[in-house]
Order: sequence, then structure tokens, then C-alpha cells
Amino acid sequence: MKDRSHTNSASNAVYGLGFIGAAIYYVSTTSGFWAGAIGILKAIVWPAFLVYEAMASLGL
Repeated sequence: MKDRSHTNSASNAVYGLGFIGAAIYYVSTTSGFWAGAIGILKAIVWPAFLVYEAMASLGL
């Protein structure tokens, strides 16, 4: 069995940096507490938004 711990840690680092960036973006563009809370939730699932928009732009 191959050791894939370095692959998992690299993926986690990319996701973590993406989460931080998305959280900063979403929270900085809000005007209230609840909009900021929704921004944090959006930051958690940002890859889903990315894949959805990519597939929509490709017409899939």
C-alpha cells in the first residue's frame, strides 16, 4: 500500500487556504452579522460553487 500522506496534506493545505480566502472575501463584503454568518457557511462549501460555475460555463 502506498503512502499518500503527503498528497492528503497538500490537498488539505490548498483547501484551508481557499477557505481562509473565501471567508475573508465573503465576510468583508457583508453589511451585517447574519450575512457574515452565511458568508462563513459559503466559505466552507466554496468548492461546490466553483464546480457548479465551471460546469455551467461549459454547458454541462
